[in-house]
Amino acid sequence: MANATVELKNRSKRFALEIIRLFRSLPKGEDARIIARQLLRSGTSVAANYRAACRARSRAEFLAKIGTVVEEADETVFWLEVLVESGIAQGQLVEPVTREANELLAIFAASQRTARKATEPLTH
Repeated sequence: MANATVELKNRSKRFALEIIRLFRSLPKGEDARIIARQLLRSGTSVAANYRAACRARSRAEFLAKIGTVVEEADETVFWLEVLVESGIAQGQLVEPVTREANELLAIFAASQRTARKATEPLTH
């Protein structure tokens, strides 16, 4: 397995752990709990789904699975924004996690674009 893949697996797992730590630090009000659970689900699924994409048996399967990774990463960014904009969490608490979520989203979206291009027929 390529070093970049191993590093991205580790990075996305560290991100999942950061999401868990953030989840635990959030207020316990009903609105915060609902949003925090959504964040926990989407944020931790990024790493799990990336691992599944790495085990894909075909390019089509990889494309489907990496698409899920991109969707979950984007949803995570959304919930992080909602936490701050609603006043549930302070921006300085969420900012490092949001930055990493956006970086991972960009990496996975680029991977998805590259994989799509590899499946397009050549036209002359």
